[in-house]
Amino acid sequence: MARFPNKKKKVFSKPVLKKPSVDHVTGDKIPKSFVFSRGKLPSSLRKLQMDLRKLMLPHTALKLKEKKQNNLKDFLNVAGPMGVTHFLILSKTDTASYLRVARTPQGPTLTFKIHEYSLAADVAQSQLRPRCPPELFKNSPLIVLSGFGTGDQHLKLTTIMFQNIFPAIDINTVKLGLCQRIVLLNYNKETKLIDFRHYSIRLQPVGVSRRLRKFVLNHQAPDLKSLQDVSDFVTRAGYGSESEGDDEAATVSLPSDLGRVNRASTKSAVKLQEIGPRMTLQLMKIEEALSSGGVIFSEYGSGEDAKKQENQEVDEG
Repeated sequence: MARFPNKKKKVFSKPVLKKPSVDHVTGDKIPKSFVFSRGKLPSSLRKLQMDLRKLMLPHTALKLKEKKQNNLKDFLNVAGPMGVTHFLILSKTDTASYLRVARTPQGPTLTFKIHEYSLAADVAQSQLRPRCPPELFKNSPLIVLSGFGTGDQHLKLTTIMFQNIFPAIDINTVKLGLCQRIVLLNYNKETKLIDFRHYSIRLQPVGVSRRLRKFVLNHQAPDLKSLQDVSDFVTRAGYGSESEGDDEAATVSLPSDLGRVNRASTKSAVKLQEIGPRMTLQLMKIEEALSSGGVIFSEYGSGEDAKKQENQEVDEG
């Protein structure tokens, strides 16, 4: 059981992160995270916190326990030995909700205002065929950033922060079978808002029906009693004539076999399905240190009114 120096305080009910690990291909330290809150959160934000923990799997503390008396230094004391490199911190004021993304132990810290959000459960409920199998979370998601290349310093820092929060990949050695999720951040320079989306990735062979894919994947014997020939299972309308994902712009040629239905040198359609959570964020402030230090960027502006607005945020201790 991992404990703080003060034995009266604890964060974990049991160890959930191993000692610092290194990618055996790149040699880089694998980034790990804590997702927690400061101050009291409403039920919906608590659920968003759990969704973010799941999104950050497998290199996060899914069962991180926090108490009211725990301050930021307590989390830092535990983070060091476990190799935790980033904090994602949710907080709530009377007027808005915030997400802070910080590099440990010395910063910087980016503060985002959460304008809107939807939980993973809400996203699934809106879909006809929601798909989110547990094996999706055995590997980290890919990260894609769009619209951040404006040359502004605060957007460069945002890009670097999010690029480093997930393990880097080597396109020459990465196994396609491990790429099953993607996190997309799109910046709108007109509204200054960031659309945060989380998708699952799957490949479907072009020209192969859903029924035939199901047969190959599940090894289930098809019902052939009404057919004259086994070939009718593939060619008859209603069985094998319909196919999905034949859009040329959404297809790739695989360099190697990927599962039982996606074969090397054949075309497969890339399918993205949103699994949530989704958020609309606005970058409000960048601090040099961990929730402290000089302000590199501020959307609040300057003056007394801006200072009052900043002081409305929850104190992170």
